[in-house]
Amino acid sequence: MRIAFYAPLKSPTHGTPSGDRRVAGLLMDALAHAGHRVQVASTFRTYDGDGDEARQRALRAQGEALAGQLAAEWKAGAAEDRPELWFTYHLYYKAPDWLGPVVSDALGIPYVIAEASYAPKRAQGPWAFGHEGSAQAIRKAALVLAPSRDDIPSLEQIIDPKRILHLPPFLDTAPYIAARANWEALRAELAEERELDADIPWIAVVAMMRAGDKLASYRALASALRRLDDLPWQLVVAGDGVVRPEVEKLFDQRARFLGSLRQRRIAQVLAASDLSAWPAVNEAYGMALLEAQAAGVPVVSCRTRGVPDVVIDGRTGILVPYGDEAALGAAVRELLVNVGRRQALGREAAGYVARERSLEAAAAKIGAALAAL
Repeated sequence: MRIAFYAPLKSPTHGTPSGDRRVAGLLMDALAHAGHRVQVASTFRTYDGDGDEARQRALRAQGEALAGQLAAEWKAGAAEDRPELWFTYHLYYKAPDWLGPVVSDALGIPYVIAEASYAPKRAQGPWAFGHEGSAQAIRKAALVLAPSRDDIPSLEQIIDPKRILHLPPFLDTAPYIAARANWEALRAELAEERELDADIPWIAVVAMMRAGDKLASYRALASALRRLDDLPWQLVVAGDGVVRPEVEKLFDQRARFLGSLRQRRIAQVLAASDLSAWPAVNEAYGMALLEAQAAGVPVVSCRTRGVPDVVIDGRTGILVPYGDEAALGAAVRELLVNVGRRQALGREAAGYVARERSLEAAAAKIGAALAAL
């Protein structure tokens, strides 16, 4: 099937790395793995972070004009080049989809969404216009793929539950399997390169450094780790961003900041570590938590939003009540001192991702869902 792929928040070709761009790329890979021909339809960005209704209306006008142009070009072109399905990734009140519904109607093709959020509380306020635009798009969808069960109850308020499919987060496991097979050499290399002590536990973090929820997570993590001053450990942080100086001030000399890394190197850093900890403040589900598990590393995080769809409490890691920094610190302490449990959780985490959250597993599920359309 020929699929037009679109991400209104951030295109998979966007120059700035992020979890959102990463998931868009993984979805395209899964669609291709399922045998479809996938092409980015547009890089038009509809994001309005300020709650400016005039801007939201202008974006709709631009988007609908662009959609009309795309549809006209495809109608005038060869039939074999025309998309047979429109696939939109991640729309919500700040980034509605003004293209997909219009093109889908014009071409008479199915409209599919992956990761849609519907928040009734946004029906009033500065993003009411974007909220209604997202709701209209969701109502038109033949299928909504929901990565988090947490989003499904609200979606069911405006769309038939039969048109919603839970598609949990997934990734390409190959880099993580390769890194796990070579973890000992990688740990020795990283220890020498970053002056780390290979004989004490390493706590890994993979997260961008930006204001808002990410910075709040770093602050919560620093607070939790300060409760562990009596234990030997070191923190290994992969990530960068505008608030990096502020993040670095939160931690003592036991932290090593590696900056922004390519995905293959992130897999290696994770595989060389002993556990991963992240408070997940307002985190949709946390791809980095899935990556850690793929690398054979148990995760300590909070039981919030979509995180329980990624980390299986007591099986692949430990989840604590949301916002409870003392509980977060206690869970990290447990895995620092209990090597046997830490290793058992890590083995189960790697197996779980390989069996249930691989690119191949997702491709099979998506392929079957699209075939039914």
